[in-house]
Amino acid sequence: MTKTALFAEKQNENCPECGAALVIRSGRHGPFLSCSSYPACQYIRPLKAQADGHIVKILEGQFCPKCQAALALRQGRYGMFIGCSHYPECDHKEVIDKPEETTLQCPQCVQGHLLQRKSRFGKVFHACDRYPECQFAINNTPVAGTCIYCQYPLLMEKRTAQGVKIFCASKLCGKGADITNKDQDE
Repeated sequence: MTKTALFAEKQNENCPECGAALVIRSGRHGPFLSCSSYPACQYIRPLKAQADGHIVKILEGQFCPKCQAALALRQGRYGMFIGCSHYPECDHKEVIDKPEETTLQCPQCVQGHLLQRKSRFGKVFHACDRYPECQFAINNTPVAGTCIYCQYPLLMEKRTAQGVKIFCASKLCGKGADITNKDQDE
C-alpha cells in the first residue's frame, strides 16, 4: 500500500471517544492515528498495518508445515522472513538467508563450529553454532591457525592501514601473527 493510499484510506475514520476525525501523525515509534481535537481528546491508536511482521507477498505453492496454510513473505523488525499467513494462530517462521557454516572449530567449547551471522544492524560476525551453551563470538573473519605466542587455536583477519593482517583471536593476546611468504625470503 502506498503512502498516499494509506493517508486517503484512514481519513474517513472517526474517533470512538468523541466522534471527531482521526488523523495520521508521526512519532518517534512511527506513524499513529490520533484524534483531531487533541488536546481536548487524547485518543491514539498505532497503525498495525505498518507494524512488525506485515505481509509483503503470499508465496504461491508453499504451505506451512504446522497448519498447511499458505506461507507469506513478511517484513519484520530485523528484515525479511518467511512466515505463516495465519499468524498469530500459527507462529511458524523461517529465515531467508541461512547462516554460512565454516569448517573452523570453536576454540572455546571445542564441540561446535563457527557460523557466519548478521546482527540486527546488518554487521557480519562469526559465532559458535551451540549458541546458548557456548557464547563465543568474533567480529572479524576467522582464519585457521595457531598463535605462536599463546598457542590459541584460532587467528583472525583484520584490516589495518597497512592492509589486511592476521592477528590472534584471543582477547587476552591479540598479537599479530608473523606469516612470511617463502618466495619473498629467497
